[in-house]
Amino acid sequence: MSTQHRPRRSCLYMPGANTRALEKARDLPADTLILDLEDAVAPDAKEEARAAILAAVKAGGYGKREIVIRMNGLDTPWGHDDLKAIATSGAHAVLAPKVTGHRDIERLSTLLKEAGASDTMALWVMIETPLAILNIKDIAAASIGTHLTTFVMGTNDLAKEYRARMTPDRLAFQTALQLSIAAARAYGLVAIDGVYNDIKNENGFRDECEQGRDLGFDGKTLIHPSQLEEANRIFAPSHHDVEQAKAVIEAFADPANAGKGVLKVNGKMTELLHLEEARRTVEMDEAIRALA
Repeated sequence: MSTQHRPRRSCLYMPGANTRALEKARDLPADTLILDLEDAVAPDAKEEARAAILAAVKAGGYGKREIVIRMNGLDTPWGHDDLKAIATSGAHAVLAPKVTGHRDIERLSTLLKEAGASDTMALWVMIETPLAILNIKDIAAASIGTHLTTFVMGTNDLAKEYRARMTPDRLAFQTALQLSIAAARAYGLVAIDGVYNDIKNENGFRDECEQGRDLGFDGKTLIHPSQLEEANRIFAPSHHDVEQAKAVIEAFADPANAGKGVLKVNGKMTELLHLEEARRTVEMDEAIRALA
């Protein structure tokens, strides 16, 4: 499956210290599993959790799900060992916390290479500090020539650092979210929205997913399997969107429309820029169907 069009509608955090959860994850309908060594693991369980995750990934059985392992920061006692182990673990990507500038990306990528990571292993990074937001363009630009492919918004950490309230409209984080999207798109990166904490508030979760989708995020990080179905639905192209996209592609492929830059498709004025988006929509729909 093309990395560019791999669905990442649902990126579910799974605690690395919970071997039962790692086993259960093999049957969950998540596009991506983030096996967590950082926030979800107590300090005295870090090394045991690392061993459990490495064993689970080696054992396989996760099907077409993308496997990402979140490491501890390089400034912790476990970070360097985490990175070395993840580099050759068979995971698709490593997720690094607390990056603040382009030098962090360059250092992480260099360490991955030195640890034997393949060229296809991706570096995901948490965007969760005020300094990361202020440096977001430089962080994205550092993807050129490195392993960096993906931003993951750490809205809980941003709330703490901002001393901001997490309101339903996420007013305090709109600048951070939009700047991160702009930087990601400018440099061809994937952007994943932050978690929603109130597991039982289904309406609130739906509204935040829809807001993230409307802002341009590719998917959402999740903290409970109950959130999977709704995230998968909201971040997938709708049936109407797919049918309209196919109509746009067919219209521009019609020899009668050769050389035209603007067409009317199903009553909508459609330009060549819409053709590119239509192709992306159809390719994403096909990639989602391939996961089934």
